[in-house]
Amino acid sequence: MAAVLLAMVLIVAAGGAAAVTYLAQLSNAFDSQTVRIPQAFPEASLRPAAAEPRPDSRSPINILLLGTDTVASDGDPLVASSQDSRTDAMMLLHLPADRQQLQVMSIMRDLWTDIPGYGEAKVNAAYAHGGAPLAVRVVEEMFGTRIDHVAVMDFEGFGSLTESLGGVEITVGQAFDSSHLPGRRFDAGPQLMNGQEALAFVRERYAYSDGDYQRVRNQQEFIRAALAKFLTMETLTNPGRISDVVSKTAPYVAVDDGLNAAGVAALALELRDLRADDIKMFTLPTAGIGTSDDGQSIVLRDEAAIAAVGRALRGDTLDQYIQALPAGG
Repeated sequence: MAAVLLAMVLIVAAGGAAAVTYLAQLSNAFDSQTVRIPQAFPEASLRPAAAEPRPDSRSPINILLLGTDTVASDGDPLVASSQDSRTDAMMLLHLPADRQQLQVMSIMRDLWTDIPGYGEAKVNAAYAHGGAPLAVRVVEEMFGTRIDHVAVMDFEGFGSLTESLGGVEITVGQAFDSSHLPGRRFDAGPQLMNGQEALAFVRERYAYSDGDYQRVRNQQEFIRAALAKFLTMETLTNPGRISDVVSKTAPYVAVDDGLNAAGVAALALELRDLRADDIKMFTLPTAGIGTSDDGQSIVLRDEAAIAAVGRALRGDTLDQYIQALPAGG
């Protein structure tokens, strides 16, 4: 999902030399096909203060990215009522004030935390209980920092993005037999995947001894591969390919009102020099696996790590935090 949103942002930057009418068509496609989240954020009184702009600089921006199995159809925007729909992927995307990097932090879906009004539960339960506003509130309270935008994506969008790029070469870290594509074995190493295969790759967890930990690594690998493919000259100089990315992925994305075409275009101009190597990804450190009082297998919070990430987000020093992580963090 991060790859889809980043593609949307970079599409407009890539089209900077294109005709105005072409950009207008892209903007219209984005605004007409993405779903709007009617109430994306908690009440103002429950939220941390917005970040202050740095001297002679922009403000840092935080975007919460949620991946769900819910299908957007019949006017249901994935978010108005999300009962029984939990987020299988949660990422916090941080754009520093200098816009020289883009940092993406994965949050384990089974992280045990407090859900306001519901008590302790896995973090992905927030979306099921209260849609995007409650998910935003949980993350804001966890890190003590404000979320500026939120995007929810149907997992089918992973497949659509892959198809629109003509397939994506993904490096499989661990060989596995797919539980989503019976009979399909994914060997270790780089391989070109179509949309159906990419979707099975990012959803797999039962084949691994460490379950969701490897699934998060796979999702990050997909993002790297998709962005590397998108940021090639073959794609950036192909208006038809760029239009295809928008038209095939936008219907699977729901965003807050601020992430309309104009908002995405503004971000695109700020990130026009961004390349794949400038995107840094990591997973929020945890204290391992445990069991809740009611017998659920859960991921335990690392309070020191959460506090450190919160300080880094508020101080716009997340790049320094990432550099200090152990290799593979």
